[in-house]
Amino acid sequence: MEFVTYLIGFILHVDVHLAAFVQDYGAWVYALLFLIIFVETGVVVMPFLPGDSLLFVVGALCGVGLMSLPLALALLVTAAILGNQSNYTIGRYFGPKVFQWEDSRYFNKRAFEQAHAFYEKYGGVTLIAARFMPFVRTFAPFVAGVALMTRSKFTLYDVSGALLWVGSVTLAGYWFGNIPWVQRHLSHIIWAMILIPGVLALFGAWRARQGQKLPAT
Repeated sequence: MEFVTYLIGFILHVDVHLAAFVQDYGAWVYALLFLIIFVETGVVVMPFLPGDSLLFVVGALCGVGLMSLPLALALLVTAAILGNQSNYTIGRYFGPKVFQWEDSRYFNKRAFEQAHAFYEKYGGVTLIAARFMPFVRTFAPFVAGVALMTRSKFTLYDVSGALLWVGSVTLAGYWFGNIPWVQRHLSHIIWAMILIPGVLALFGAWRARQGQKLPAT
């Protein structure tokens, strides 16, 4: 229970905890950041780690000289790429084995083939957009693996999405994170970065489900 309380506190006050870690442990912060981003994007059961807010705070710390911006960007992009690759590999390996490729109560081969076709056609947009959505970004590469999206196509969008996500959010923190108004309202900004993408993802899923329920004309 204490760990859960600490984790929630870390997520909601990542700026305070990360700044304290830099002061206490110096360069080890880069290893911690690499681990957090890799685990959040690469382990299906860890979608609750702070991704967007962490990148923003890292940018802000780089802006005041506590961290190196080029080194942070390089490590975080690498962690995001490798995390997605790990998640994709897990989905590609275990997906077919779990469902055993046969129609059953829990698996529909036709739906599986449709998912594969969808990811081959629209998976790139899905993977890039998912980078900016908490929880969704953890499951999207896993689903791409289960749907047997080709590795070459997945890698192209994995790298593109990582560069866009890490670069944009970290640089936003670098440029704007130390503005007095932003610092005063940073806790609200972190909440917004967690909740708004999640609400949009839920709304999109609800709209898609409603569309599936509409009778064919």
